[in-house]
Amino acid sequence: MPTQAPLLETPRLLLRGYQPRDLSAMLAMWQQPQFYQYLGGQPLPESEVWTRMLRSAGLWAVCGFGYWAVEEKASGECIGAVGFADFRRAISPALGDWPEAGWVLAPHCHGRGYAAEAVGAALAWADGYFARPRTVCLIDALNEPSLRLAGKLGYAEYARTEFGGTPVVLLERFAPG
Repeated sequence: MPTQAPLLETPRLLLRGYQPRDLSAMLAMWQQPQFYQYLGGQPLPESEVWTRMLRSAGLWAVCGFGYWAVEEKASGECIGAVGFADFRRAISPALGDWPEAGWVLAPHCHGRGYAAEAVGAALAWADGYFARPRTVCLIDALNEPSLRLAGKLGYAEYARTEFGGTPVVLLERFAPG
């Protein structure tokens, strides 16, 4: 069981463990309305962004999976995060013990195919790692780009509900084979 994020590489991206230097890039993302509009609808202060980074990194030690920082190879810039979590969300229907996939990218990177590249690499890793073949994700019902990406990557809707007063779509994906 990995206790820290393994390094994954794609043609344009590195998926790696968080580093303290990622805080400034992640904080800048959380100040942009295009970034947080489907993630609670408000900017986050530095302390909360730092706490989220620590929580995401800590998932590896507790669960054996977690989030990667997404680094653009060409610039060396942290441009987002992708990975799996077990947040024990109070939601109905319950997500259960299935790993919950998630992804966020800086708005200036949207439309470049980076999300598909990063999430695809994470799913390839998961398909070879998880003993259970199912992953789930929760996406704001108005977040059309993420819903399209989820569909492209093999996720299918299985329920609609609310989380935190926001309508969300619950999706599932089964590993090939």
